[in-house]
Amino acid sequence: MQFTTLALAAMSVAGALAQTAGTTVHVVKVGSANGSLTFAPNDIKVPAGDMVQFQFAPNNHTVTQSTFAKPCVPISQTSNVSGIYSGFMPVKAADTNTPTYTIMVNDTKPIWLYCSQGKHCQSGMTMVINVAATGNSTLAAYNTLAKSVAANLAPGGVSGGISGVNSSSSSSSSSSGTSDSGSGSGSSTTSSSSGSSSAAAAANTKNGTSFATAMRPASVEVLSLGGLVALGFAVLF
Repeated sequence: MQFTTLALAAMSVAGALAQTAGTTVHVVKVGSANGSLTFAPNDIKVPAGDMVQFQFAPNNHTVTQSTFAKPCVPISQTSNVSGIYSGFMPVKAADTNTPTYTIMVNDTKPIWLYCSQGKHCQSGMTMVINVAATGNSTLAAYNTLAKSVAANLAPGGVSGGISGVNSSSSSSSSSSGTSDSGSGSGSSTTSSSSGSSSAAAAANTKNGTSFATAMRPASVEVLSLGGLVALGFAVLF
């Protein structure tokens, strides 16, 4: 009976994810197999209503939001915004599943992000979503400020998104499309998919987090329906 209930609930999640066509999920790789301290791409443009999925490489990284003026310090410690925080994501090289953290971009304000592990932030493991098209608030300027910060801080609890797991079969998109390039490293493909972002939207609204702004195009990958269904199962369990 319990299995039937869980199965029906999972089907319900999958159905909800498939209701809205054209949901775009922008994929960002956190770290890399060779141990480099990077977000790839690290400078992306994401329209309001789209989602960003962070996929964690082996190591123990985080995705943590700060303000531009206070890199390496959680935004929750410098403002009344809960912000984005994935928590630490330990991954072993032998792991076949990829931990993920998915957020909804709600508006067009810049989102400044860093890894709060060790001195990763000071070492340039940072990124921005929707940097302003003009002005001095650039990723390079953010990194310069980060280098002089004494401590790399993490907030107290996970907020602003949904944790999940991509299996080796669902972490790559099965669709085809065009490839975009941006200022960040790494590349991926763009294609059409089906899915609903209501779960992530609810999580972000609950935390009172405001996400997004304007910048250069970067590598974008739209997850297949299978990937979004996998996200649904992660939310369920």
